[in-house]
Amino acid sequence: MDPILLNVIIGIAALVIGGFIMNFVIRKSAEKKSGSIIKEAYQKAEVIKKDKILQAKEKFLQLRAEHEKLINEKDVNIQRSENRLKQKESSINQKIEDVQRKRKEVDQIKTNLTTQLDVVSKKQQEVEKLHQQQVVELEKISGYSASEAKDQLVQSMVDEARSDAAVQIKEIVEETKINANTEAKKIVIETIQRTAAENAIENTVSVFNIESDEVKGRIIGREGRNIRTLEALTGIEIIIDDSPEAIILSGFDPVRREIARLSLHKLVTDGRIHPARIEEVVAKTKKQIEQEIIDTGKRTCIDLGIHNMHHELIRMIGRMKYRSSYGQNLLQHSREVANLCATMAAELGLNPKLAKRAGLLHDIGKVPDNEPELPHAIHGMKLAEKFKEKADVANAIGAHHDEVEMSSLIAPIVQVCDAISGARPGARREVVEAYIQRLNRLEELALTYPGVVKTYAIQAGRELRVIVAAEKVTDAESDRISVDLSRKIQEEMTYPGQIKITVIRETRAVNYAK
Repeated sequence: MDPILLNVIIGIAALVIGGFIMNFVIRKSAEKKSGSIIKEAYQKAEVIKKDKILQAKEKFLQLRAEHEKLINEKDVNIQRSENRLKQKESSINQKIEDVQRKRKEVDQIKTNLTTQLDVVSKKQQEVEKLHQQQVVELEKISGYSASEAKDQLVQSMVDEARSDAAVQIKEIVEETKINANTEAKKIVIETIQRTAAENAIENTVSVFNIESDEVKGRIIGREGRNIRTLEALTGIEIIIDDSPEAIILSGFDPVRREIARLSLHKLVTDGRIHPARIEEVVAKTKKQIEQEIIDTGKRTCIDLGIHNMHHELIRMIGRMKYRSSYGQNLLQHSREVANLCATMAAELGLNPKLAKRAGLLHDIGKVPDNEPELPHAIHGMKLAEKFKEKADVANAIGAHHDEVEMSSLIAPIVQVCDAISGARPGARREVVEAYIQRLNRLEELALTYPGVVKTYAIQAGRELRVIVAAEKVTDAESDRISVDLSRKIQEEMTYPGQIKITVIRETRAVNYAK
């Protein structure tokens, strides 16, 4: 065998044997070390176990002590509660004894009261017998039965109550006048003083002045052709009489009268007066008046500070310039009412612009393009609704003559201001017959009261003086007549402003020295 190969084999075998020997030695060493480690672990575990047992015993003793302490405290609390319950029980027992004692006392009192009531009942029966006997004796003495005496007593008490009521009514009325009229007068007077108004009176006729009577013939024309043409185009009657240097234009429509007047002025100034020229001038004048109406409406709205109004309403406002109501120019009246409404609304803390708008439009129903079969207030309300005015404004227009129910605070303001403007002295002219009828009606109403001797309506019907007989009417009854008469006049009559009722009662002792 090759020696080299043999050496290699021997070397490998030696290495293997050395490895086995080394492994055996290492294993033995490891087993020895692990045994010692396990032994030490057992010893430490025993020590730890003993410590834990000691700690557990100490914890148990501590918990037992705390538990015993809690039990002792609960026992003390329970004992206290039992003591309190015993005390309450003894107190309740004492109260029960008191209640039973008081019940016995109440029963005793009830018995005593029953006895006393029996005694009182007997005495009451005796008193009733005595009362009946006295009534019979009084009836014999007085000659009146009990019912008759009662009726007389009731009547005397009623008369006394009426007298006291009349005195009380007088005091209440005086106090109310002092307290209520102060602010009302302040507002109304301040409103009137702060509002400047002009007084314009329009008639149903217009007078056209001419320089000489020669012009009359030219206006009449050949066989009256010119005047007939002018009347047909304008709808106005032209009266030419013996009045020097004057021609009268008669018609109920003031717009047509103004068209006729301006047309005559242009024709006379130009000198050419014939039917064709008359037609041309009248047509131009109508356009001029229509434009002037619109301008007047716009200027009125601007002067009053009213904006966003429908153009048809503006045109109707302009037509008011040529319309009069009871002799009062309608446009001036509406402007006056608008200013009064604005001032009064401002005094009362309301919207002055809305009140001014309602005041300006309150009589818009008097200037319609057609002639509706409706009261002017209702027609004006419908026009306002048609042209999209606010509901408060429309209601104020319709309610200012009480023809519809008032639904806003603006409505009574418009009604009051309309009455103030119409009642102002000199603002309107009443028909004489209606004026006389109103005075007679005032005097007749006062004469219906018993004891009234004479009546006098004075100060243009704004004061009624009633003279009563002193021997028939007392002072308290005079006050009652004044109150009742004022209420009756308010309910049965229509009048501007207010009427003062004065009841006069006097006693005169007359004798003669001879």
